[in-house]
This record gives sequence, structure tokens and C-alpha cells, in this order.
Amino acid sequence: MRNRFEFFFNRLRERLWVKPLIACILSVGGVLLAHLADSSGLDWKVPEIAQGSVMDLLKIIAASMLGVATFAVASMVSAYASTGQSATARAFPLIVADDVSQNALSVFVGAFIYAIVALSATSNDYFGKPGRFTLFVLTLLTMVAVVLVFVRWVDSIARLGRLGAVIDKVEQATLQSIERRRGDPWLGGVPLLGAPAGQPVRSERIGCLQRVDIAALQRLATRHKARISLAVLPGALIVPSRPLAHVLPDDAGSERPDDADIEKAFTIGSLRQFDDDPRFGIVVLAEIACRALSPAVNDPGTAIAVMGSLHRLLASFVRPADPPEPECDRVAVPGLTLDDMLEDGFNAVGRDGAHLVEVAMRVQRVLGEIGASGDATTSAAARRHADVALQRAQKALDFAPDLEQVQERHAAYWGNGLTRLVTTPQ
Repeated sequence: MRNRFEFFFNRLRERLWVKPLIACILSVGGVLLAHLADSSGLDWKVPEIAQGSVMDLLKIIAASMLGVATFAVASMVSAYASTGQSATARAFPLIVADDVSQNALSVFVGAFIYAIVALSATSNDYFGKPGRFTLFVLTLLTMVAVVLVFVRWVDSIARLGRLGAVIDKVEQATLQSIERRRGDPWLGGVPLLGAPAGQPVRSERIGCLQRVDIAALQRLATRHKARISLAVLPGALIVPSRPLAHVLPDDAGSERPDDADIEKAFTIGSLRQFDDDPRFGIVVLAEIACRALSPAVNDPGTAIAVMGSLHRLLASFVRPADPPEPECDRVAVPGLTLDDMLEDGFNAVGRDGAHLVEVAMRVQRVLGEIGASGDATTSAAARRHADVALQRAQKALDFAPDLEQVQERHAAYWGNGLTRLVTTPQ
């Protein structure tokens, strides 16, 4: 239930209308609160506030906030466009969900609505002495909030959409996804050992798997006395020919769960999401690096910065963690392998940066450090990708001293010679 709520909440954060709507409701509630003060019997305890002074403040807010809100929207749209041009369109949801920008827009729109409603009520003698005093205090607080939010937002909008800020946001979102997967590597189920067994369950929908409700699958498996083995993880491309899961009844007399009920536990959409898909964040970072390495941009420094992010993320992924006790013992889930993560992160970067000695050397350093910091399986995966990157550099680097530097960097971590390259099916 918690994961379902978090997934729904994260989708709401990507909608620009949600927070401004909440701010508008609160602004109208503030005006009603001021009217309720009239029935509190505090006439003799509060100072007299002239109606004209309150109206003057409200007119200032009403006249300025609409223009400020329009300016905020234009600045945010410009930042969103810059993200798609300088980084990658896949990072757009993270920029839209920026809390500082959404909070600023919400405060500006909410202050405008508050001023309009309060001004209309005041001009029609809707408030008594306590109500005018309460409204005056709320108006001052609104102005203070607008000033503070505007100052903070100006500092944020100067960075929003910039390449460095986009990389940081993608890294943070990917790290959160990796930490969730490290804390629960099988999404609440049990590890899948070997190939899935049982009757396949397929979906007629085509799209990307965004999340799996393991608890719902556990309830189905318990009710029907069966075991369910997932064939896909969040981020996988779902097509009718590819099974979602396999169902294996406990005995011949057990009733098989309905395929439609099983399919309801799989959220399939047109786009991948960062929440439960660590590989997607790695792919987005690799896309940013590849765009920086394109001939039109020619910015190897950005690619090197991205590899620093990849290094931190993968080092966190391979760090040992104590898996929790499985909550859903009837649902088997395949694990997320380091080899897949390295494939997503370094295949494209190693290909597009093979002709640049500084990029090729950084690829060798990152893969070498990852291999040195893990167990034998981690080292073998890193070694395989380091060998592939070295072979690409050997094909792309024409200047012998540059190639020698890359070879020396590779040998410093792995020794001389290349391991036999094994091609794994994708």
C-alpha cells in the first residue's frame, strides 16, 4: 500500500495544476477564516483596522501577482525546453516535479486568488472589526510569503534546466531508486532461482512496465494455492509475445488465478518511470553523456561528469546490504544484475567516447574502481565491459601515445591481456 501511494503521489508531483489548486483552496479558506473571527466575540480585544488600508494592500497583491505568476510560468517553460535541448527529454518529469518552482507558482497563484476573493468580500462589508484585523494579518503574512518564495525561486530558476542541475536531479532520482532496490532487492517477494516455471501470463497491451503490485499477486497466489514467478521487472518492454509472469499451482486440483486479475497487478504505461526502475536512471545519464559527445556539442567534460555520477550510483548498487525477510513468499522475483546496469551505462558512452582519450581513460578508471570494490561477480562484470571499452578505443584512437595511455590504465586494474568477450542476449 505504501509503494502504491508513493507511486501515485509521484505522478501527482509531475502535474503542474495540483499544487496551485491546493493553494487556491487554502486562499479561499483563509478569507472564510477571517469571517469566522467576527463570531468569536473578540471585538474589544483587537485593534481597529481601517477598511481602506486592507483594501489597498489587497489591490497591490492582486495587481502584481498575476504578472508574477505569468512570468514564473514563462521561466519554467523556458527551463523545460532547455532540458530537452541540452540534456535529454527523458529527464523532463524530474524538472517538472521541481518542488521550488511548483511551490513558487502555487504561492503566486494562491496569493492572486486570495487578493481577489478578499477584495470582493471587503468591498461588500463582509467583515466586522475582528474579521478585518484577521484579514489584515493574513494579508501581511501573504506578502511576506510571496517575498520569501520569490527570492528563493529566483535563485532556483537560474539553475533549473541547466545541464549540471539536470544531471544532479537524475542522479538523485536514480540513487533513491537504487537504495529502494538495495533495501528490497526482490520487491517484497522471494528470489527467483532459475527459469520461471508454470503457465505463462501475457498482456495484450504494449508499453513499459512501471510497477508491480507484489502484495496483490501474493493475495491471488494465496487464495488459489499457487506460486507466481515474475518474468519481467519494472522498465521492461511489454509486448503480447512476452510473458508477464508464470503461474505454478501447488497441486493438480488448485484453481489457476485468472489472467486478467494477475494483469491488474502490473502497471503498464507509455513511458518508463524512475521510481522502481534503477536502470532507467542509468540510461538517462548515458543519454546525456552521448549527447555531450556528439559532434554538434563536443563537450567531453559533461560526459566525464556523467561518469562520475555513474560511478557513485554503481558503487552504491554493489555495496552489500542485508535483504529483509520476504513479505510475499508465493511470489518469486528475478534480481537486478550489475551487468545490466553496466550495459546501460557504459555501452553507449564507451562507443561514442572511444575516440577521445580523456573519455576512454575515465571509462577504464570507473570500471576498474567498481571491479576493485566488489566481489568476484562484480569484478567479472566490470572486467568484461572494460575489455569491450578498450577494444573500441583500439579501433578509434589513431594516435599511438593516446592508445598507450588507455592500455596502461586498463592494465593497471586488470593486468595485461583481454578476457574472452561473451555476448549476452538482450
